[in-house]
This record gives sequence, structure tokens and C-alpha cells, in this order.
Amino acid sequence: MRYRLTFVAGLALGYVLGTRAGRERYEQLKKSAREFAQNPAVRNTVESASQQGRDVAGKAFHSVSEKVGDRVPDSVADRVRSLRERGQSPVEDDWGTSNT
Repeated sequence: MRYRLTFVAGLALGYVLGTRAGRERYEQLKKSAREFAQNPAVRNTVESASQQGRDVAGKAFHSVSEKVGDRVPDSVADRVRSLRERGQSPVEDDWGTSNT
């Protein structure tokens, strides 16, 4: 019950502060978030992190498949393989930058 009361109080406080800030503050926050997402440094960091994630997933797949052999279901193996291949293609991603 205490957590529910805390949640409701936080929700009410957020609503009151949000309505006082108004539409102008909302638009300002939205613009700041858009500028942050379009920052080249942020985009490069996101791209390199996703590439590292794909690399780690590929290494983990090889490591696990060596240990478990044919016991990995084909659906799992196909999914990991497709994700790994998608990360190696030179096509443009959602950000408009190449996966290099």
C-alpha cells in the first residue's frame, strides 16, 4: 500500500509540475532531445556500441556453439546468424551513417 501511495503522489506531483511548465517547456525539451540525438558524437557512439554488441554476440555464438554443438535449436542459430550478417553489411542504418 505504501508503494502505491508513493506512486500516486509522484504521479500527481509530476502532473502538477508538468501543467505549470506548459507546452512551451515541453517543446523546449523535445527540441533538446532531438538535437542530442542528431549530434554526430552521439550518433557515432551509438553506432560503435551497436557494432561492438554484434561482435560480442558473434563471439559468444561461436563460443557457445563449440561447447553445445548441435544442441542449439536451428531457430536460435538462424536468428543469431542473421543478426551477425546484418551488422556486417555496408548499407546505411537508421541514422543515415554507414556501419563502418
